[in-house]
Amino acid sequence: MLSLSSKKALTNYLGIVVSLGVFSFTPLTFAQSTTETQNNEGLEENIVTPINQTESLLSIDGGQKLMREAEEAINAGNYDLASTKLQQARRVFNQLSNFYLQLAESFAGIDPRLAEGQRSGALRTAALRDESTYQLALVHRAQNKPELAVPLLIQIIRSQNPTSELGRKSYQQLYEIGFVETPFQTGANN
Repeated sequence: MLSLSSKKALTNYLGIVVSLGVFSFTPLTFAQSTTETQNNEGLEENIVTPINQTESLLSIDGGQKLMREAEEAINAGNYDLASTKLQQARRVFNQLSNFYLQLAESFAGIDPRLAEGQRSGALRTAALRDESTYQLALVHRAQNKPELAVPLLIQIIRSQNPTSELGRKSYQQLYEIGFVETPFQTGANN
């Protein structure tokens, strides 16, 4: 039987999974990570083990797995499946980035070491989100749907900066689509 705190954690986790649009989660998987034992007084207590980062969808590994599945779909010419997998990966990385950022803000002024570690996690997952967004934009181009690629490419430029590698590649895609007329050359005089 789950304790009240375990039930709340399960409800929160289910809410996250539902917001990610992934419904392959089963409560049994979560319940297996909570073990009931008896302490010296014979009372039951819960011992919670950390989420297995390689099996959880809400992890960098989970998002990268979705990106690998998308790549396999692209190689097989199944752009619809690739699009779905990349959208899921984007949501996972975006959620992770937001969660890390929220934790960083919570620890700011309390523990700079923890705040900086969470800020690094937010940046790392935001970069992965932008990479999956770029791949999704390329899939939309391959599907001859440039109108879906344009907003994604603009999001990347805003997130990454136009002078970053991914920012330059995104602008180049906008130029090739015909959305912008002027090519971007780094170091050019304005």
